[in-house]
Amino acid sequence: MAPQRIKLAAASELPKPGQKKDFVAFGEGDDASKILLSNVKGEIYATSAKCTHYGAPLANGILTEEGHLVCPWHGACFNAKNGDIEDSPALDSLLSFPVEVDSNGDVYVSAEEEQLKGKPGKPISCSGSIKESKQGGLVIVGGGSVGIHVIESARKNGYSGPITLVTSEDHAPYDRTKLSKGLIADASAVVWRSPSHLEKVLKVKVKTGTSAQSLLLSDNKVKLSSGEDLPYEHLVLATGGIPKRLPVPGAKEGELENVHLLRGLGHVEGILSALGDKQDKDVVVIGSSFIGMEAAIAMAGQKKAKSVSVVGMEGVPLEAILGAEVGKGIKDAQEKNNGLKFYMKAGVQSIEGDGKVSAVKIKDSNGKEVSIKADVVLLGVGVGPATNYLKESKGFPELEKDGSVLVDSTLRVQNLSSSVFAAGDIATFPSFNGKEKIRIEHWNVAGNQGRAIGETIANLERGEKSARKYEKLPIFWSAMGGQLRFVSDGNNASTGNQPPHVEGSPAEGKFVAYYTRGDGKVSAVASMGWDPVMVQSAELMKRGTMGSFDDIKSGKFDPLKVELSAQ
Repeated sequence: MAPQRIKLAAASELPKPGQKKDFVAFGEGDDASKILLSNVKGEIYATSAKCTHYGAPLANGILTEEGHLVCPWHGACFNAKNGDIEDSPALDSLLSFPVEVDSNGDVYVSAEEEQLKGKPGKPISCSGSIKESKQGGLVIVGGGSVGIHVIESARKNGYSGPITLVTSEDHAPYDRTKLSKGLIADASAVVWRSPSHLEKVLKVKVKTGTSAQSLLLSDNKVKLSSGEDLPYEHLVLATGGIPKRLPVPGAKEGELENVHLLRGLGHVEGILSALGDKQDKDVVVIGSSFIGMEAAIAMAGQKKAKSVSVVGMEGVPLEAILGAEVGKGIKDAQEKNNGLKFYMKAGVQSIEGDGKVSAVKIKDSNGKEVSIKADVVLLGVGVGPATNYLKESKGFPELEKDGSVLVDSTLRVQNLSSSVFAAGDIATFPSFNGKEKIRIEHWNVAGNQGRAIGETIANLERGEKSARKYEKLPIFWSAMGGQLRFVSDGNNASTGNQPPHVEGSPAEGKFVAYYTRGDGKVSAVASMGWDPVMVQSAELMKRGTMGSFDDIKSGKFDPLKVELSAQ
């Protein structure tokens, strides 16, 4: 079908400089397809109107003076002038349409109705042929968020060497965030790029079901579990995390049936199989942080169990990250809406059963021993860096105390070759204030680290010595009954005891919380049902123009009332 020339907007309707607005191009009502017009310094640009990640309406996001278009949900960033993808978690660029302005100032575009359906976008491709490399080109060890974003970023920025991705899983890289949030076990529903796309469009060789045994640093090779020694010119280590088990009776691997971890697709398959489809199982989730809470809410919300109980060491879920008031609100909402039962300030004594789990014994907040009936147990007690193979690698720098890899601000492994990088769950990197070290376990942080590495590697191939620093503020999200958004200033968690300033009601799923370390500055922002305050705050924090904690608390400063185009 040929593109149609459409009058999209009259001159009187156009967005003003620094603003954006979407207009119906085809259809009407729920079936309407829209195009977004962005005014960057007086010039009008047209792109598709939905984020290519999960389809968020970009008209509800933010537009900076420089033309950065940021998704209101998860912080994906696009270039409003040409639609190019700039930041994780999205992979595809937006569609871009030539703009025609007639003598009356009305705007016309040429577009096809079919191409605007769904969440339209343009995938990155590898232009031209792949250059041969006896050195092996780019090798990525790990098939998670870092891996897929290194590939996409390297190709976007013009890297034309061979790329090999090594993953211990049996699938191409997939959206791991959907596992705990949605309990999705269908690989086809979560894989980011099909094996065919990786091979034919991005020109990537994927080795599934394969892990690294050690690095042969003196020879620039990776020893694989298949017995192959894989050569590399550039090496990215991104092996992620290994779920932890509790050091209590019944928690060891294989000790009792139906005691589960949650990290990969296979884990979800096991959990769903154990739950069955009769809704007759009592579930105990041990751990009240993100993975445990997301899975508990998903099981209860999807009515997959007779009962779901959460055992946590904190006073309320997520207290260490979100504070007592927000954590209590989330807890209250889940007790009311999903029937979750909480045992907080509790310690697990043992997991009981005869071949198959039957109960979890805890010591509750009053020091009383309590037995909780359990047909299925999920251990959501955190992960540790998957770096054992590096301990077997002669010449690799000593790991940090937690088993992670120390990298510099460009994500290069410190005290090693300039072409060896580490990112994601295994990387400890400089905090943004330059005074501390920090490690963050989140899909989006890993993705943006991967994008920075991909750009650096493309620069190296061109002979440029410049390396892109990882400077994207850490943005998180979580499914807590509502969609929780969170951004921090990229430094370690609060060292003070000052509670956050909370507006709205966490129990009703509509709030924004501002955090401080007690130095007068805002160190983090969390929100639910208050978009786009998180991404707006992230932009202000990045620019150093966020209002003070006291000004926000007193009502003198509202992030949503700041015009970024005037910054």
